[in-house]
Amino acid sequence: MTKKPIVFSLVKDQSIFMTAIMSLLTFLAVLAFGIALAIGTGVIRWNSQWDLYATVQIMDSDNTQKVKKIIDDNSEKITVVNEITTDQMRDLLGPWISGGGALENYLPKMYELQFNTTKDLESVKKEISEYARFLTHAQALKSSTSAGWKMILISSFVLLLTLGAIAICISYIARNTALLHRRELEILNQIGATDSYVAYQMQIIIAKICIVSGTAGFVVAAPILLLILGAAHSARVGLMAMLSISGWGWFALILLPIAIVIFAIWITKRTTINILKNN
Repeated sequence: MTKKPIVFSLVKDQSIFMTAIMSLLTFLAVLAFGIALAIGTGVIRWNSQWDLYATVQIMDSDNTQKVKKIIDDNSEKITVVNEITTDQMRDLLGPWISGGGALENYLPKMYELQFNTTKDLESVKKEISEYARFLTHAQALKSSTSAGWKMILISSFVLLLTLGAIAICISYIARNTALLHRRELEILNQIGATDSYVAYQMQIIIAKICIVSGTAGFVVAAPILLLILGAAHSARVGLMAMLSISGWGWFALILLPIAIVIFAIWITKRTTINILKNN
């Protein structure tokens, strides 16, 4: 059984150049998408971790017993009650406060609370807010969450730019190949070859380049993503320590090069048919 001959082909140097460009673009796309997924997962985990925590600051000592009673009366809604002692606050504020003086005279009475549900948190918050300052940890760490979402938007923007560059690159490859094989196109037109047949021949070339470059780009990007996640976890600081990519995230990353190949094939067909119509 004989194979159907491929009508068009690229010279070796041209093929290597196009494969290298597509490999780089696929690498950047996978890296940007992976970073966006890692930060997104980190932000979600960060928010869920602190949604049930709150700090109560009693600024007026006359309200201490009232707040303590509210906490005791709602014990079934609260998982953990941690009274922050003066010594603990002194240790926390020590680097910013000079020695000497009765520090305890200026510090508020503070409790750290963990609730069973967010509904319980809101219920107790309404009662305590009348006598003390009630600050949820999610609210206090809102700036970190906001920074995380901004980083996701930046990564997504880089991904979109990369996909745009891939579209331009594929269009260029198709046009360049058509110019190199202008005589073959003329012959095919004379013998009655359909536009879809010519486009299919072009798609074969692009598909081969994109499959090789997609594999290479993913193989290089995956270890770098693992290194980034490892460095973030080793920092053990806030949101950075929460960065991760789930199993579904890795599956989506694997699908990205495949989607790029399909996208490239579609762009090739559209570009080739437009070239044929203009000729």
